[in-house]
Amino acid sequence: MASDGEQVVVALDVGGTSVKCALVGRDDQAVRHTERHPTGAARGPAAVIDTICDIAEHLADKARAAGQTPVAAGVVVPGVVDETAGVAIWSANVGFRDVPLRDLVAARTGLPTALGHDVRAGGVAEARLGAGRDSRHVLFVAIGTGIAAAAVVDGVSYAGAHGAAGELGHVVVRPGGPDCGCRQSGCLEALASASAIARRYAERASYASDAPNGEVTAGAAEVARRAASSDPVAADVWAEAVDALADGLLIGQAMFDPAVVVLGGGLAEAGDQLLVPLDHTLRQRATFHRMPRLVRAALGDGAGCLGAALLASDTVRPAPGPAPGAGAAR
Repeated sequence: MASDGEQVVVALDVGGTSVKCALVGRDDQAVRHTERHPTGAARGPAAVIDTICDIAEHLADKARAAGQTPVAAGVVVPGVVDETAGVAIWSANVGFRDVPLRDLVAARTGLPTALGHDVRAGGVAEARLGAGRDSRHVLFVAIGTGIAAAAVVDGVSYAGAHGAAGELGHVVVRPGGPDCGCRQSGCLEALASASAIARRYAERASYASDAPNGEVTAGAAEVARRAASSDPVAADVWAEAVDALADGLLIGQAMFDPAVVVLGGGLAEAGDQLLVPLDHTLRQRATFHRMPRLVRAALGDGAGCLGAALLASDTVRPAPGPAPGAGAAR
């Protein structure tokens, strides 16, 4: 039970389907309370904005009713985010375009507020609290419906000049390969995301199947299971995804030179079935590269919410940096 007046931050991770939210201790980053609400994206962006503000206000009131003191709020969203200006520039999942979300939440809650990108926030959480906490240089790669990355140095993510850094999924690894939603062909995301694996398996298995209407469906987790159970179509699709992902990560290693690569998102749930062949392929292809440690994310689907809490805490105290005299990367 929280002590009277304990300082907490309000944290929201806004997704296309649901909003994961929490009250988190400002000093120890321990979760005090969690909730999940539907985003309701089909209602339009104005309704989603109202929902976000309502949830943030509700959590701040809940903290006060419990004798806690809310001191800041953090909100993370998908898409392109200008974290300095506090503007959600664009998000297909929730329909945002140029939404000053930081100021809207701050006005509703009366709290200093930070706005961030969901994957970069998840990377910050994994770097400070999760699988990358012993390393200064971390590359977090989220592999789910799409693929995105966050380069984190000394606990701070790199957003880029336009808030769009980390789009590793749209690096072309197979020129002339499958079409991608970004209108390029052969992007990493079109070959190795969970949705791509499911789609490619369905196309190939259905072609050779006597299933009703010739249709075979399976999610990426099921494709992984079938690959391990000697389904030749699943094994081929899985091997091609691992092969493409290795090339994508090798590009990431050349660009960012992390000490550790943390794999998150739904595909990372495959564990060693993904990590072992991926690590082997990376090492086979490396030339000048210094190989990172390849690990599975530790915080699961709570990483974005914890990242939002860390961004909130950073608004009321300096973000962490290297210790005085800190030397080479770990």
